[in-house]
Order: sequence, then C-alpha cells, then structure tokens
Amino acid sequence: MHDTTTTPPEIGPGLQAARKARRLTLEQLAQMSGVSRSMLSQIERGEANPTFAVLWNLTQALGIEFSELIAGSSVLHKPAIGVMSAEQTPEIVSGNGACRLRILSPMQTAGESEWYAVEMAAGGTLVSAPHQAGAVEHFTALSGAFSVRSGREERSVAAGETARYPADVDHAIANVSGEVGQGILVLLYR
Repeated sequence: MHDTTTTPPEIGPGLQAARKARRLTLEQLAQMSGVSRSMLSQIERGEANPTFAVLWNLTQALGIEFSELIAGSSVLHKPAIGVMSAEQTPEIVSGNGACRLRILSPMQTAGESEWYAVEMAAGGTLVSAPHQAGAVEHFTALSGAFSVRSGREERSVAAGETARYPADVDHAIANVSGEVGQGILVLLYR
C-alpha cells in the first residue's frame, strides 16, 4: 500500500535560526517583515502554518531563499564556497550565433560590475551601444586574435593581452583570427 500522506516541512526551526543568526528579536523581525510578533512566535513554535505571502515577507526581510527557511539549522551553516554548475550559468547568444557570453558575475552586482566568458566564432563581432557615463570595459584575449574598437579608436589584442577602454561610447570586439576565440570581458560602472 502506498502512503499518500506527506508532512510539510518545519518552518519554525529555520525561521528561528535565521532570526537568531542575524541577532534579531521577534519584535525587530516583526517590524522588518510586517508579520505580527505573535504570528512569528507561533510559527517558530510550530503552532501556525504561514501563508505564502507571510513566507515571502519573512524571506525578504531576512534576505534568504525559501529553501534556506525550510532547511532549519542549516541556515546557520551556509557554505563559504558556492559553486554554480555549467548548466546553471546564464548565457547570451548573439542573433547570428557567432558570439556567446556566459555570465559569470552574480546577478546582484549588475549595474556595478559584470564579467563574462566570451566565445566568438572566426570573423564574429560583438557590437555594443554605449553603457552609462563612465563605464569601462576590460577585455582579455585567452585565445585567438581580436580587434577592439571604442569610439573612433581601434586596437589589436593578441592572446594573453588585455584591452581597457571606455564603454560609454559605441564599442565592439571582433575576432580577426581564423579560429574560435575566447576571452574574459569585465564591465565596470562608475
């Protein structure tokens, strides 16, 4: 016989561990999340089953993911080294498929700093419109040969070399070799 009953995850221990790890009182978390102190206390003791909206408010106030809230005491032991698999790494592919950018930077740094692994087909070009004022790009060629253009200036970049240039003007990176080229692109906003 198949048991169809399931036990919901215990939210209380995770909530309490996350709150205490941040040295917050019930009152402080109540103010931050908009969830009443009495409801927080009931959730921590396992006497209340919170709605999705309540869980959302709590995770936002604590700056954690739902999975961390459900994980209980493991919230206190977040690994120092996070690893993102190749399948989880977002990528951008140009319309013609000649250029692939794998986004290596965490999403929370977008608009401050971004870095990408670049793979470009022979003869491929990555053309970019100006970024915000003061933006600078750093392109390091790992293999192949490239040409980098920023505004009206253009320079050759061989494997192992790094070009640093204004990115608040029209700019482009072109693979001028006869093979697939690879590089690292870092964009810094000022």
